Amino acid sequence: MKVVLLAGGFGTRISEESQYKPKPMIEIGGKPILWHIMKEYSFYGFNEFIICAGYRQHMIKEWFADYFLHNSDITFDFTGGKNDMIIHDQHCEPWKVTVVDTGLYTMTGGRIKRVRKYIGNEPFMMTYGDGVCDVNISKLVEFHKSHGKIATLTAVKLAQQKGVLDIGGDSAVRSFREKSNQDGAVINAGYMVLNPEIFNYIKDDKTVFEKEPMEKLVKDGQLMSYLHTGFWQCMDTKQEMDKLDNMITEGTAPWMVWKN
Repeated sequence: MKVVLLAGGFGTRISEESQYKPKPMIEIGGKPILWHIMKEYSFYGFNEFIICAGYRQHMIKEWFADYFLHNSDITFDFTGGKNDMIIHDQHCEPWKVTVVDTGLYTMTGGRIKRVRKYIGNEPFMMTYGDGVCDVNISKLVEFHKSHGKIATLTAVKLAQQKGVLDIGGDSAVRSFREKSNQDGAVINAGYMVLNPEIFNYIKDDKTVFEKEPMEKLVKDGQLMSYLHTGFWQCMDTKQEMDKLDNMITEGTAPWMVWKN
């Protein structure tokens, strides 16, 4: 099963970094967050990726073009008047990566539709290139196959940031307690599994996947949710980037399942 990664947006909310590179190429722990996402899929045996690029898409292509070189022990031999390159040990993952320029201003749905020919007529996985998670992807895929619907998304509870108040009709505070993870709203964390029928729900480049297609899936009874109670964190801001980077430094990064 192939994995589609949305990596074409401008990342304006983290412009301190994204003005220089695509948001999925912003590094945490010395590697792009995109690499971290791919490593998790690879841990579960999914090694074929289709990257929907757009903004500064050449930088994604150049990074993967150099990846084998940067992760290999190599002898450069010029003694015979040639530029002979001898590869000794290489430490690359067994990945097949297709990077597609899906346009600078294409919306999320349009990006997915543009890579249809690389997916083929088969189910595929899809997620965003700016969030890490420790969801068990094998169980996610198993759940998707079990219900027979077109789409499955991974749902997580967004933690409440403030204390919880119980206020009566007279404006008096009846109770107060500290926040709990159970208080937050359930949101779409990405990490989706989609059947090929999904393309019938996407009109063109202007289609925002999270709007008309998702709404129609709900109306048709074709969208299921897989509730994940573990770790999930997007990287929308510099503060969130620093948080993820610090977790790696401290050895407390739950999404790095390949190290556990």
